[in-house]
Amino acid sequence: MSVKICIIGAAGRMGKNIAAAVFNNDNAEAAGAVDRKGSDALGQNLYEMAGCGKGGPVITDDILKGAESADVIIDFTGAEPTYNNLPMYEKAGKPLVIGSTGFSAEQKKAIEKLSEKIPVILAPNMSLGVNVALELIEEAAGLLKGYDIELVETHHNKKKDAPSGTAMAMAEAAAKGAGLNLEENAVYARHGIIGERKPNEIGIQTLRGGDVAGDHTVFFFGNGERIEITHRAHSRQTFAQGAVTAAIWLAGKPKGLYNMKDVLGLKK
Repeated sequence: MSVKICIIGAAGRMGKNIAAAVFNNDNAEAAGAVDRKGSDALGQNLYEMAGCGKGGPVITDDILKGAESADVIIDFTGAEPTYNNLPMYEKAGKPLVIGSTGFSAEQKKAIEKLSEKIPVILAPNMSLGVNVALELIEEAAGLLKGYDIELVETHHNKKKDAPSGTAMAMAEAAAKGAGLNLEENAVYARHGIIGERKPNEIGIQTLRGGDVAGDHTVFFFGNGERIEITHRAHSRQTFAQGAVTAAIWLAGKPKGLYNMKDVLGLKK
């Protein structure tokens, strides 16, 4: 039996990729599609708008209407739109997959509070590869005591938050493995006469340009050697397919806050 999915932000880059992922997944179907008020996509059929097939639900600007017959909602719209939509998701009462990044501490608390009423997946990255990389980074940081840790992330020129949610997840994994507090040791920029690098610094640098779907590299610098753990996303379909996998997994789960490690069975 197919899991019925409502896609929020259907006309966006990720929305179209999720529509295609649903269309090509035998275990999922689109039951609703929502886009912002005034969008040119309103009134169009989802699959036709996304260029992946014929038909699909008609795109609306009403979340409750779009989610009415859905089993799960997927939202990749961005931190502010997602946060603003939370009261509507509570009213809808449907399981929710959140792929947006860049949430403030206050916004994350609001999502945690929502998860006390409905099942919610909150994940900075939906890909299997990234989540395996997080495990490797944490383990490497624990084994490479005393090595300098640096991280560089690159995304397309339309991305609004920096560093990326994935970069921060990788930095947190490295800090956990190394036994460090990321908030105390993170360095986000270097300029001018800054003195020698402190032993516990975790450098996090951001590049933006072109149409890069997402490149992340964590460097472990030792004396006479370095180790690099890199993940490169060649297409947004990686994230879209992960979101659909997450939605299928979440259907029928009890209320609570989950992540992709739960979905992929990577919990230790």
